[in-house]
Amino acid sequence: MSSESTSHAQASSPVDSPLSVTIAGLTFKNPVIPASGTFGYGLEFLPLFDLSRLGGFCTKGLSPQPLKGNPPPRIVETPAGMLNAIGLQNIGVRAFVAEKLPLLRAYDTHVIANVFGFSIEDFLEVVAVLDDAEGVSAYELNISCPNVKEGGTQFGNDPRLAARVTEAVKSRTRRPVIVKLSPNAPSVVEVSRAVEQAGADALSLVNTFVGLSIDVYTHRPRLGFTTGGLSGPAIRPLAVRMVYEVSQAVSIPRLGMGGITNWMDALEFILAGATAVQLGTINYTEPCAALHVIEGLEAYCRERETTITALVGAFRPHVVSTEPASHQAGS
Repeated sequence: MSSESTSHAQASSPVDSPLSVTIAGLTFKNPVIPASGTFGYGLEFLPLFDLSRLGGFCTKGLSPQPLKGNPPPRIVETPAGMLNAIGLQNIGVRAFVAEKLPLLRAYDTHVIANVFGFSIEDFLEVVAVLDDAEGVSAYELNISCPNVKEGGTQFGNDPRLAARVTEAVKSRTRRPVIVKLSPNAPSVVEVSRAVEQAGADALSLVNTFVGLSIDVYTHRPRLGFTTGGLSGPAIRPLAVRMVYEVSQAVSIPRLGMGGITNWMDALEFILAGATAVQLGTINYTEPCAALHVIEGLEAYCRERETTITALVGAFRPHVVSTEPASHQAGS
């Protein structure tokens, strides 16, 4: 990362702000980051608000070549959420660098490029193209993709594969590498430990849960791809629990996500151990939700004379007493 990019990142956050957080050496003016796949390339939201108000945002996933994605229908509403099977449709990393990134440089926010591939070589190709461009603060590796060279096993489901792709990318770039964890892994904690040991600078968790919706009249799936990723408020308690468990297992920063709709939801993740939060599904129904979350968190911190950093991991679970019942009753 160039010194120019680093100085710009550090200058983007007022020292006296109660919302300022540091992740992998980058200072964020606030901990609110729209999530990949729900915020386009950022530019789509310019008619609604100034991107500079955000701590940062994650781009739509970028691959070596453009992808058309899955056949429709791609989205199905579910109680308290939705299933999506977009299929990682994107314009490709080279088009992003040529068409989108130059416009994004005008805004004082961290651009986190979401990177994915179907082989380790794919990840490295995307990062190599981005490394030659100015305006990207960090990479977020989407490891919820099938590794075609390993029989289709998802990188994120296997600690060994997750560590390999993390180590490979870290060896090719000086920019921070954030690894986005899949909740569908047999053990998210094991994967988090593996990628931390492989050099990851931070973690994003969690991605969507695999779900299925069936049309009872046609007896066929409601999605063109059959299954899809479940997101929205329905998954929030599961995601908060995973953030808490991973926070007990690793020391690198965590970016929590999963069904956040307001500042109180965001604060749950922070108390569970997230340094920052990502907003996803809510962007579809309330495009300015990120601003409301920022305002709510700031009001909370100023009212209590505290900071987001002080609140990270402040959750205190109940401790069950091992004393005899007579002692608990005060007898």
